[in-house]
Amino acid sequence: MTATASDPLDFHRYHREELPALLRAGRGALAARGTRALGSLAFRLPGGDAYTYLPNGADVGVVAGDASADTVIELTLELWQNLVNELDAAAGLLYGGRAKCLRGSALRWVAWEPALRALWSGRPVYDANQLELQDLRGAKLDPAASFAFSGEREDMAHFLRTAGYLFVRGVFGPDEIAVFRAEAEVLAGEARKGDKLSWWGKNAAGEEVLTRVTRAAAKPGLRSLPRDPRLSALKDLADEKLEHRAPPSAEEGVSVIWKRPNMSEGLGDLPWHRDCGMGGHALMCPSLIVSVFLTPATPASGELRMLPGSWQRGCGPIDARHPQAPRGVSFAAAPGDVSLHYGDTMHAAPPPERDDLDTYRISAVTGYTRPGARSHRGRYYNEVLHRREDGQIEHLAKVAADAESD
Repeated sequence: MTATASDPLDFHRYHREELPALLRAGRGALAARGTRALGSLAFRLPGGDAYTYLPNGADVGVVAGDASADTVIELTLELWQNLVNELDAAAGLLYGGRAKCLRGSALRWVAWEPALRALWSGRPVYDANQLELQDLRGAKLDPAASFAFSGEREDMAHFLRTAGYLFVRGVFGPDEIAVFRAEAEVLAGEARKGDKLSWWGKNAAGEEVLTRVTRAAAKPGLRSLPRDPRLSALKDLADEKLEHRAPPSAEEGVSVIWKRPNMSEGLGDLPWHRDCGMGGHALMCPSLIVSVFLTPATPASGELRMLPGSWQRGCGPIDARHPQAPRGVSFAAAPGDVSLHYGDTMHAAPPPERDDLDTYRISAVTGYTRPGARSHRGRYYNEVLHRREDGQIEHLAKVAADAESD
């Protein structure tokens, strides 16, 4: 159910009538897989009204109050409504300091999100063991397949639709990549800590290093990417009509990412996540993210990994470095190769496996959304993530800990 300005969700009616009806219709069983070992979760309004979500292994129940809840999240009625309607998300509210964890673990709330999406929206929880992805001819899909730019478009469109991503070889030539690399180096030299248009972190030696610049459209070559006819042709493989998303300023809309070895602070190494995980799914998605590889992308230099078939399932952030984290799939990208993925596709950027290389992965990134799509509350994720004057983007675990200590 989606609320409107004239018919907002009522906190009590929803939990006493609407959600119980959804549970009886099977939503609880649909969500149960995503609640294993998470404990109970309660939402409390500032006045004290609260409801607790209780997993029991095979189902989920809801009861009034929060006295028995393992984790208690306090937020306003409007923000709770936004959560149900996929306008806000736990990570974005935590980064923005708009929610408090009164008891338990704020990260448990984040981990609850796939189950909440199953309860509220009916979206199944992602389970790789239950997916049977097929190619256009009904054979088992090879999730690590890649395509030539001149490949069969129907096969490429089906792969993108099914897996949620697409790897394409040899889209840009060496001379073009050299121009993009040179512009990236200029951008790196222009970036300043605290400019709100670059991301910084620290490596194990305590050195502050640049990991991302979001104003790459300031340079003519990189600025041309969103409207390059080759990227436009790849974008048109999507079933939806998509266009370049309107950036907040003329210099934004294209980013450059630098992978660095031995990062100890910041978001240089991204966990398994989806691009609308900060909020705004109902307004922005479907969206298509395009990466142009300017240097080789391998496990040694830092790769981009995808979870096949995850883009139409409920998924929460997962630390890609954890021994039990899914591996997903990647491909060994050469300069000039391109990857596309839906913003809802779970993807990760784990640390480079070597620390003695001269060059690590550098990629230029842009994106497309449906016409009229916009960010929630007029804010882009880059604005929400910048909490520090030194330009370092804090890890979600640190942000969640701050919400618990407020």
